[in-house]
Amino acid sequence: MEANIETTLRIALQKKGRLHDDSMGLMKESGIKFNIGNGRLVAQSTGFPIEALFLRDDDIPQSVYDGVADLGVVGENEYAEKGYELDIVKRLGFSKCRLSLAIPKSEHYTGVGWFNGKKIATSYPEILKKFFAEKKIQADIHEIAGSVEIAPGIGLADAIFDIVSSGSTLVANSLKEVAVVMKSEALLVANKNLAEDKRVLLEQMLFRFDAVQAANSNKYVLLNAPNEKVKNIVDILPGMKSPTVLPLAEEGWSSIHSVINEDKFWEVIDQLKENGAQGILIIPIEKMIL
Repeated sequence: MEANIETTLRIALQKKGRLHDDSMGLMKESGIKFNIGNGRLVAQSTGFPIEALFLRDDDIPQSVYDGVADLGVVGENEYAEKGYELDIVKRLGFSKCRLSLAIPKSEHYTGVGWFNGKKIATSYPEILKKFFAEKKIQADIHEIAGSVEIAPGIGLADAIFDIVSSGSTLVANSLKEVAVVMKSEALLVANKNLAEDKRVLLEQMLFRFDAVQAANSNKYVLLNAPNEKVKNIVDILPGMKSPTVLPLAEEGWSSIHSVINEDKFWEVIDQLKENGAQGILIIPIEKMIL
């Protein structure tokens, strides 16, 4: 089915911050560029029938649920906290962080039971309530917006439950991370009642996203190897289907071309060298259509 040419998707994006930057980067790499300027909250795109609505991260789940936006890119932490019923279309793999409990460095941590009877400051009370209920912990959860990490230092709370990325903010406030409650990444979510013509556009957009992300997680490798080692090297480099093997001008040698998953990059390179590979070239892949 082809999408109606008048159909336009609306996607809710974070208006600033790391999630905004990562989302806009994916859009740009996918050939979707927005005309942004002068603090505009709505922007039209070029290269794809979609417009962006720029909101606070914590407002995105409701905007998608209410149908103000068809789609949204939101942190998993906000999705879980708000609790709106949305379709999780794709885990995007960026803007990763974790939600953790942290206590003053001077405290002796004895396990989650330490939090019994304690006051915990957080911007994510619903997630924390659920966690404590599962662990049968009775604590006073104090909801605050922003600057959660200063709460123990000013006597507002005994501990905090907040987003942790590098951990530097905790260190700066003399806190230590003691329990990871959940891990979070960016999610592409959709309204459950998305119209069929908009679902067609969504699939087209996902095709672009998949091509970009497949390219980002893989590398193209070219190398030279003696013919007697080709079989061993081909077994190491299965490629998308199988490696390309071409004879070199120098008799007894071949050129092998393939794709390596970035997670296995160094492990594979070591194996290639052990099997006589020479002149190994690693090249980034701009797009990868599977």
